[in-house]
Amino acid sequence: MTVVGPDGQARCGWATSAPEYVEYHDTEWGKEIRTDLGLFERMTLEGFQSGLSWITILRKRENFRAAFARFDPVAIAAYGDADFDRLMADPGIVRNRLKINATISNARALLELDDGEFTELLWSFRPAKHVTPRTLADVPATTPESVAMAKTLKKKGFVFVGPTTAYALMQATGIVNDHLKTCIAR
Repeated sequence: MTVVGPDGQARCGWATSAPEYVEYHDTEWGKEIRTDLGLFERMTLEGFQSGLSWITILRKRENFRAAFARFDPVAIAAYGDADFDRLMADPGIVRNRLKINATISNARALLELDDGEFTELLWSFRPAKHVTPRTLADVPATTPESVAMAKTLKKKGFVFVGPTTAYALMQATGIVNDHLKTCIAR
């Protein structure tokens, strides 16, 4: 169900509890991203969100950008032990050993692909048909496409991208549009 905010606009119910959510929902979530760098940033942030609330990641987003060289895969792929230790000591990000290692591994996997191949790969999982959700209950956590995306990414060397994270990535980057039917951002 959509919720009408103080500005009189109907938004997806999850997007109204904090100003950061409203801004993200209205300007980013579900908007198409078709660059390797943009998709890599979102994949990384979605991975860090796993097990946490999205608001935590949004509030730390600029810190993540600073800590991870604005998500430049060339810079991240070159990270060594000193960089890992720096990241583990950084209170501005989520300090999770597995997620930090995944970001470094995924930057290296991305560099194994040709320029634009990552974008093409992710967008190849856009469903031919996608039902417009009417309520939040209509929004799945995974789909056959997100399961296939996760499997393909793993085969290409990416880690920490399961079907749920893959679907969240699809939503965040406009590969699917899960804004509710009566939402202003639809």
